[in-house]
Amino acid sequence: MSSLVQAKQAIVAATVRRDAVAGPSTAATSPVTRGMFDQLMVPCFAPAPFVPVRGEGSRVWDQDGRMYIDFAAGVAVTALGHCHPAIVRALTEQAGTLWHVSNWLTNEPALRLAKRLTDHTFAERVFFCNSGAEANEAALKLARRYAHDRFGAHKLRVISTLNSFHGRTLFTVTAGGQPKYAAGFGPNPAGFTHVGYNDVAALEREFALNGDDICAVLLEPMQGEGGMIPGTPVFLQAARRLCTENNALLVLDEIQSGMGRTGTLFSYMQKGVVPDIMTSAKGLGGGFPIGALLTSAEIASAFSVGVHGTTYGGNPLACAVAGAVFDVINTTEVLDGVKARHSLFIEGLKAINARRRAFSELRGEGVWIGCELDPSGKGKAMDVVRAAGEVGLLLLIAGPDVVRIAPSLVISLDEILEGLARLETALTRALS
Repeated sequence: MSSLVQAKQAIVAATVRRDAVAGPSTAATSPVTRGMFDQLMVPCFAPAPFVPVRGEGSRVWDQDGRMYIDFAAGVAVTALGHCHPAIVRALTEQAGTLWHVSNWLTNEPALRLAKRLTDHTFAERVFFCNSGAEANEAALKLARRYAHDRFGAHKLRVISTLNSFHGRTLFTVTAGGQPKYAAGFGPNPAGFTHVGYNDVAALEREFALNGDDICAVLLEPMQGEGGMIPGTPVFLQAARRLCTENNALLVLDEIQSGMGRTGTLFSYMQKGVVPDIMTSAKGLGGGFPIGALLTSAEIASAFSVGVHGTTYGGNPLACAVAGAVFDVINTTEVLDGVKARHSLFIEGLKAINARRRAFSELRGEGVWIGCELDPSGKGKAMDVVRAAGEVGLLLLIAGPDVVRIAPSLVISLDEILEGLARLETALTRALS
């Protein structure tokens, strides 16, 4: 054997060794500061001035050891709080078993999760992806492809609502009806019409004018980013009726509202409607990236082999975690607990408002609550969020006038009470 061949074999043998551990790089051990974000990251975010390093339940600690009550849950994502034992166990076990195989193969965690979702919803088929935007992108493609194959190329129009939010791809920002997110990227995809949310008359007019060309209506059961506005049963049921009458598909975006956040497994279950396509993400993975599209077998058949795809969708790690999240959330105890927590939050927020007039309206469902600021605080929602960070509370906004609360579904009573006390302090600082 030549020395060259022996050298190559030695290289192969060295890199195959599973006990070989690389030494830590300088980047892995050097101190991290918030300032590094501005030096290294694309500036499309403006994160808080502190850096979280540890979380447990609905509490988060920063680099200085300061504790924050978490009323944000990573934008309605960490549905069971930080480091829930069931999720940690599922991830740890799967990490020692199988990480990734792509969709040239299937895997057990993906099939088990798909079985859970189809057993407990209207759906018969599931497509997994990595995020809510990808799930909504897939939903829009599926709705158009199904209409194209069944009714012809003319049937491509999608109705969505003004001030909605469906993701950050070019397709989904166009669907969202908010020009601030869609402008500046060249021509937007054609074929979208936007109507007012909860405006039944506008929806009916659009179908009367263009019903034969409409392939889908895309709706949030409750507008999140658009101001935490619950969809009225009358509006959602009208959308269902008009879709049925015009061979269009009702697509419900349950990226934020799903996985127990409103007190049922998915929000449609308390709205008196059943969608043709539904999307899920955020809380589905409890903090691990995953998205899903759910639909019927008939509609799913429009996505034949090669028509749509993904490399990471259905990843064993993500699906194992999501399966554990699903098993905890889909219980009477957790879902009834969400409804009980809603009452506690509303009672506490009303008590704050009685002591200092801060809110003109409180609205929402489950542990997904919008607090519209009083006219005297108009435009100051972000000021409240910043003040909250200063007093150790993580909050969200839903537009410039609405403070959004979206904590873990299993946040404790002590954490609710402490968080509300800190919110009151933040309101005083921001609105005085």
